[in-house]
Amino acid sequence: MLTKTFLPQSVAREIQEMIQSGALKPGEKIPSQREFSQKFGVSRASLREALLTLETLGLIKTEAGRGTFVTDPSNVTKPGMAPWRYSDSYSVFDVFQTRIMLEGQITELASGRLTANQLDHMEQATKQMEDCWANQDLIANVEADLSFHDTIVAACSNAMLRALYQNVRDQLTETQRQPIPITDPERMKASIAEHRRITAALRDNDGPRARREMETHIRNTARCAGLQP
Repeated sequence: MLTKTFLPQSVAREIQEMIQSGALKPGEKIPSQREFSQKFGVSRASLREALLTLETLGLIKTEAGRGTFVTDPSNVTKPGMAPWRYSDSYSVFDVFQTRIMLEGQITELASGRLTANQLDHMEQATKQMEDCWANQDLIANVEADLSFHDTIVAACSNAMLRALYQNVRDQLTETQRQPIPITDPERMKASIAEHRRITAALRDNDGPRARREMETHIRNTARCAGLQP
């Protein structure tokens, strides 16, 4: 049974499992939105959101006039990033630049306020990222990444910064999915190490260091996406 709280994510996970199990094969055209929405018992809006997530992660690709297909990893052409879905409002460069400023400040202000349980959760989320990447469970890998960052935001002492983050969360978190198709194992290993350095700085209640580590982490993620904010 798909959960209603995070319905698009649940649908995306179901489709990812179909791809990984071979029920949907590389290069295969996926069923129509009408057929898929009936299969999962969800609205087309929820299905479209799930498909956008899968396309951002590089698991499917939409071809104009032809339909949506499962990405074929044997294709000699390395997959690129999906089109930036918020291009009608903000460029991906602008969003990365905003992340550096906003999350850097939020991380510094969270220093000294995170509980031992929250810090432990951040370590667990980082380990989950690592394990899920090894299993190529890309949806769970990103969910663990989002949980890591959300934990820091929740501890920020400035209520307005927390609200600002929530107001633009969809755009900010999309930059955490966007580079996945072009992320190689070494970059993911480096990203996980960066998470651990952020956690260590926060455990030491060293706000300035935690801020620097977070800003470096986001800049490195942007570089993976070919940007230099």
